Amino acid sequence: MVDPLHDVIGDYRGFAAQQRGRLADRGIDISSYSLSHIAVRVPEWDQYVQVRTQLERHAVANRENVWNGRPISLIVLAEPLEVLGGKAVPLIELIPPVHQRVYKMGLEHLGVVVGDTFDAFVEAHKPVLTGQQFQGPASTPDPVYILFEDFTHVKFYRMSLQTSVELGTGPFEDGFHHVDGWVPQRLVTATGPNPLPR
Repeated sequence: MVDPLHDVIGDYRGFAAQQRGRLADRGIDISSYSLSHIAVRVPEWDQYVQVRTQLERHAVANRENVWNGRPISLIVLAEPLEVLGGKAVPLIELIPPVHQRVYKMGLEHLGVVVGDTFDAFVEAHKPVLTGQQFQGPASTPDPVYILFEDFTHVKFYRMSLQTSVELGTGPFEDGFHHVDGWVPQRLVTATGPNPLPR
């Protein structure tokens, strides 16, 4: 069967299975949890625009906004991805360059919705969690994550990324809403000014 989204973002089923297996090795069973999203990172701004366009062909909405100095797309699929033997992934988070540390390009993280047991989950799994990501005042609460040796992640949320965003700014509207007028900027680091990828 032809899977156009596999062609755009890669082997998302294999990625989800890999991350589930890594979690199992750390004593975390996600079989009872729903999934929030899959995140994809691209190294070049031009590639971000191209992948965004390709994903929107299979979507009903994109709420793009600026986060950490560059646009990020939250793309609601017309038909959710199916992974892990029947779990639905309704959203793709598309992230362009550049960030403050090394991240895996391509399929980068899987979002897992823990629900109301979030606090107990964090307490039970503290020994294997890498940290907590602070996502701003509307985050309820900020997700915790595990960073793996290949720089991919699994992030754990109380509620899905889409639900959390909608609590702060209202429901996603159908259609594709992009940030107007944004252009890649120069990045100044401790080693000097460096041009951002195009």
